Amino acid sequence: MNSQRIALTGAAGSLAADIIPGLLARGHSIVGIDQRLPADTFGCEFVDCQVNDREALLEALRGCDAVIHLAGIPLEAEWADIMRANIDGTQAVLYAAQRLGIRRVVLASSIHSAGFVPVPTDGTLVPDDVGVRPNTFYGVSKAAVEALGSLYHDRYGLDVICLRIASRFAEPTGERTLSTWLSPADAVRLFDACLQTENPGFRTIWGVSANTRGYLSAEGGAAIGFRPVDDSERFAERMFAASDTDPSLLASDWDRAYIGGVFSSVHPPLFGETTTDRNNND
Repeated sequence: MNSQRIALTGAAGSLAADIIPGLLARGHSIVGIDQRLPADTFGCEFVDCQVNDREALLEALRGCDAVIHLAGIPLEAEWADIMRANIDGTQAVLYAAQRLGIRRVVLASSIHSAGFVPVPTDGTLVPDDVGVRPNTFYGVSKAAVEALGSLYHDRYGLDVICLRIASRFAEPTGERTLSTWLSPADAVRLFDACLQTENPGFRTIWGVSANTRGYLSAEGGAAIGFRPVDDSERFAERMFAASDTDPSLLASDWDRAYIGGVFSSVHPPLFGETTTDRNNND
């Protein structure tokens, strides 16, 4: 195993809290970067830094072997806020990595970069590199994240892996997520595979577990050595039983039509309406 010093932005978010302990257990050291102190630093070095502060980022990333970029607004929000945090912030991280000679960057994209892709009804799987069809301003920002990663690979030779994270929760939260769930343990396996694979170039890869009901391809993950273990099916019986008294657990028409589910509707949930702190979950 190749242990590395990793700069991890968005270190105070919930996705970071899921993956940091597992990455530490695999021998990596982590420099956490955020503008607020997390509830638990897990003993990591921590840098108070805004993701748009290029000079501060240059200092925070110095001496690191790779970057995991998780920072950003995690759901739909006003365009100006999304653009500043998610698009400008990603460019700042890539700029700093390129300036410092850091060759490996893992970018958190989202299923919502392709949220208007129809749910397959013929048993086929949605490929990892399906064309962008964003369903929100947030999805547009993640499509831009992928485009920036492609640019920095082609122009500067960085290895950039964009993870189209589907539904990352402790357990599935509804019928749709039985197909799109990414377990915390599989998230660790996924990010570690991104760090371990040799010469990946530029790739987009679905961040999803080995779900029986899944419709997102596993080929991209397999190509970098990602072997998901968890399957949402173990939650299905309990979930459907609970839906007798809570029908909101059942898939909506939006969930059945598009892989981005209700976020593809005219009025998608806004950041802060359904969560107070959820980084790159769904």
